[in-house]
Amino acid sequence: MAPRKIIIDTDPGQDDAVAILLALASPEEIEVLGITTVAGNVPLELTTKNARIVCELAGKPDTRVFAGCDRPLGRDLVTAEHVHGKTGLDGPTLPEPTMPLQDRHAVDFIIDTLREEPEGSVTLCPLGPLTNIATALDRAPDIAPRIKEIVLMGGAYFEVGNITPAAEFNIYVDPEAAKQVFGCGAPITVMPLDVTHKALVTKPRNDAFRALGTPAGVAVAEMTDFFERFDKEKYGSEGAPLHDPCVTAYLIKPELFSGRHINVEIETTSELTLGMTVADWWGVSGRPPNATFMGDLDADGFFALLTDRIGRL
Repeated sequence: MAPRKIIIDTDPGQDDAVAILLALASPEEIEVLGITTVAGNVPLELTTKNARIVCELAGKPDTRVFAGCDRPLGRDLVTAEHVHGKTGLDGPTLPEPTMPLQDRHAVDFIIDTLREEPEGSVTLCPLGPLTNIATALDRAPDIAPRIKEIVLMGGAYFEVGNITPAAEFNIYVDPEAAKQVFGCGAPITVMPLDVTHKALVTKPRNDAFRALGTPAGVAVAEMTDFFERFDKEKYGSEGAPLHDPCVTAYLIKPELFSGRHINVEIETTSELTLGMTVADWWGVSGRPPNATFMGDLDADGFFALLTDRIGRL
């Protein structure tokens, strides 16, 4: 089969970085048409810089990177330096990027690519707030039926929230954008906290990254060394969950994941539950399903895939 054409929309973030590395290490399954950046974990200037750093770490400086929206739709930006550090990629010491940033705005690139590529051939892979995707859909409603699939990291059901008691960070930062994306009619697959918290980097798994002995393997281990301190303190977990690589792993080996096709609505008005993904897991609302919400993964298979592919870089 031909590689799956994707656009990665991202706000790196250590786990975003690992998701990008996995995609760039898997050309047999994935063709990265471009990487678009959005403000989220850190401001746009840093997410754009970090995306280029990661491409160079992967040895893929020809990857096109496009800067996108620097704030949510009608809200102040909320960032997550308390998790990712002041740079967003705290942990390893990585060189400043030298590869160029593309001149086009990320939203224009998304619209143009979906119009130019054959209908139903491009998958969008948002790893951060959904501002760029929603803006593209708003400016060009004709692109919605051209999207093959949107595979995103965001939301939760049983796990509920990690930035508020009710909301996961990516959805909370721009709930209006998330509402628009979930209502666009394109096929949507969601990697919520319920799945990503099972993609846990234990010490033996991180030792396996470090033992690769490559710049990418060592950098991933050092990113996780930094990243895990937050989750160990907050959740008492054994290590850091790799949220965003679940998206790219699903594109390569969907059999690692299981879930349900359900209705998911986004709360945009309540002070208590702003940004909540109201996931109708049991089908009690009568609303039609609009997303496949993943609930479980084969963690050992996930890390075997990740270690193998990072080792190729």
